[in-house]
Amino acid sequence: MTALNLRLAVATALMSGVAVADEVPAADNPYSVSPSQMVQGGVGLWQTPTARMMPEGSLSLNYTDNQEYRFWSVSLQLFPWMEATARYTDTRTRLYSNVDSFSGDQTLKDKGLDVKFRLWEESYYLPDISLGFRDFGGTGFFDSEFVNMSKSVGPFDFHAGVGWGYMGTHDDVTSPFCKLRDSYCERPTGFSGRGGKVDYQNFFKGPMAFFGGVEYRTPIDGLTLKAEYEGNNYVDDRAGALQQDTRWNVGALYRWKGFDFTLNYQRGNTVGFGVSYRLNMHTVKQQKIVRPPMDITDKEPAADVESINKQRLVSNLVTNAGFVPNDLDIDETSATIYGVQTSYRDNEEAIERVGRILASEMPESVKEYHIVEHTGNHLMVDTVVDADEFKQHAKYEVPETDLPSTYYRTSPDAETRENFTPKTESGMLYGAEFFWTQSIGNPEAFYMYQAGLMFTGGYQFNRNFGVYGTVSATLLENFDKFNFKVDNEESALPRVRTQTREYVTNGVMSMNSLYGNWFDTYGDDWYYAGYAGYLETMYAGVGAEVMYRPLDSRWAFGIDANFVQQRDFENEFGLLDYKAFTGFASVYWQPEILPNARIRLSAGQFLARDKGVNIEFAKRFDSGIVVGAFASFTNVSAEEYGEGSFTKGFFISVPFDLFVLKPATGRGTFPWIPIARDGGQMLNRPVNLISTTEKRSPFFD
Repeated sequence: MTALNLRLAVATALMSGVAVADEVPAADNPYSVSPSQMVQGGVGLWQTPTARMMPEGSLSLNYTDNQEYRFWSVSLQLFPWMEATARYTDTRTRLYSNVDSFSGDQTLKDKGLDVKFRLWEESYYLPDISLGFRDFGGTGFFDSEFVNMSKSVGPFDFHAGVGWGYMGTHDDVTSPFCKLRDSYCERPTGFSGRGGKVDYQNFFKGPMAFFGGVEYRTPIDGLTLKAEYEGNNYVDDRAGALQQDTRWNVGALYRWKGFDFTLNYQRGNTVGFGVSYRLNMHTVKQQKIVRPPMDITDKEPAADVESINKQRLVSNLVTNAGFVPNDLDIDETSATIYGVQTSYRDNEEAIERVGRILASEMPESVKEYHIVEHTGNHLMVDTVVDADEFKQHAKYEVPETDLPSTYYRTSPDAETRENFTPKTESGMLYGAEFFWTQSIGNPEAFYMYQAGLMFTGGYQFNRNFGVYGTVSATLLENFDKFNFKVDNEESALPRVRTQTREYVTNGVMSMNSLYGNWFDTYGDDWYYAGYAGYLETMYAGVGAEVMYRPLDSRWAFGIDANFVQQRDFENEFGLLDYKAFTGFASVYWQPEILPNARIRLSAGQFLARDKGVNIEFAKRFDSGIVVGAFASFTNVSAEEYGEGSFTKGFFISVPFDLFVLKPATGRGTFPWIPIARDGGQMLNRPVNLISTTEKRSPFFD
């Protein structure tokens, strides 16, 4: 089941809109024609891709419609040389199931994933050259491989390529692989396992065909004409044998602000249309109503430490810098403030604002500022500011202003830790937020949803221990359309996740979690936590985690171990018979060769007692948006696993400050899981030290 969880701030944003920068200014576009989306998603003409790439960070949300198919797709330019596209396909000519009582007249839905890599970037004489794989995993509705090239000439953009599989069925080009080996002359039909696997053995097999086309940027602003010659004959199409009166497809695209509107005529007999919305995740932004950083040019600081107006200092830190202090330690030569940043996600902006306020209040004798941030009253990082240098740059008394050069980050030393005496170490915590859960591509209905309020609360007893819980109240849903609750799919594995339906449809009120948590640190770089109780919607138990995370390191290491028991979906405080030990050793790496990316590798035992690894890749863009993908590979075979063959999914994490008019921290996460079965499933731990210690080496912040 595909689930997307939307927090209140994100839901509000979708209704109000986001201020975004144009994808690429016309003057900076390196090509004659700005790249645009084809029918199935991904940069191309109509049915065929081109070698072009969108600017890095570009995201395109697409809907296209023709006689046989409807496509919903998302295309992302992950790196300058890599494009990825995820797609839902609605086949109008086929039913989801032959059993009327199961899906009725619901038409067949299919999921697909495409990737394209640039092998050579266009120069004065040479074209762009790309290699791509369409629908390379799953049921292979449109599985193809292709190599193509693109060359810009004046207002024209010319494209040519060869394709195998779905794009090569016309068989008008002799495949060189067929001449090398007979096994490449025929392409296997169908798909291996239960779908979801990458069928490498099919790559570049079978007939090959030529395709190409041209785009023309008309004198009319925003209007582009496209014509293509395709390599598919549609004889073995999944929608049935389709009539093709011509291999030429033609149409027009009109670009207005962030939208592309298309109208096309395919195969000489079919009209299609579509719309795309484009944004760039590097440049997307929201205008803010915010106070400017404090001007210290004419400020008269205190004459000595005793003269500091601490009430005004604290007030300005909260209102102008979003920094909530929990303790102050000021002497004649240094000032240390302990607190939490609640407003400014960008660290440089946050430090500048705090530094300007300190410079306006501290006497000239104070030569060093320490801005110490903590999580749960545990110190994470000490930003040490050279007061004199900072003031010179802040007052623009140097030729080139460079405020970050005036401070550095370090681990809080023993003296800093000993001097930390927080105002409070205990008290109530509470809050409420809106949630929205939706499922896409179900047999009963394409779109299903559940909405309501989630209440969080807890009590922190001391610096180390607290009790927390969440309760959700469903206000709106159509999950009652489920034709069955118990998944009838035969499984060799215990039912650790496929009973999701029983949990989400259990009642209006639901206790998601209720647990106690112990958190502490050891030395500069070691962190550990222990927790027990109702840990997530489906499991209760006990667990612990230890993490080694040096400050601003590209590496972090963690080990977690958990003993859990399945919760009763009819009695939320009750437990079922199933018990399991699950735990992982994890490595987190931010490689230099892939800027702003993080890889997580976790090896251990999953909830169904299967053993293997979970791999996650995440890419962060300048706006703070993070996109990623994950997959689990275990000792369970594709046949034992069931439909989907192995666990995999995608996610996008969006900072709240992209949707509100005031600075904000926090973010909402949108996961997309094509299908979830029982193999390769991890516990949704309520305590995760990589998140708790985010300040040590910010990636999401």
